[in-house]
Amino acid sequence: MTCYCYILECADGTYYTGWTLDPDRRLKQHNKGSGAKYTSTRRPVKLVYLELHSNRSDAMKREIAIKKMKRVQKEGLIKTMKRP
Repeated sequence: MTCYCYILECADGTYYTGWTLDPDRRLKQHNKGSGAKYTSTRRPVKLVYLELHSNRSDAMKREIAIKKMKRVQKEGLIKTMKRP
């Protein structure tokens, strides 16, 4: 099962990290205010980083690792994301 770990940038400039099976659906949930308590008061949010994982366990482990990172480390990760 394909899973994703992601970072959102909130309207106040903070970052939120999570995992999902469907990034588009999850982003819409966050922007509706039903995605997470943290993002519900910091809308709109935008997707700034996305990683593909082969299973839920790996995505969840990566989420935890990213949440432990300092802001500058997260910004470094975000810079590696290829944009269209």
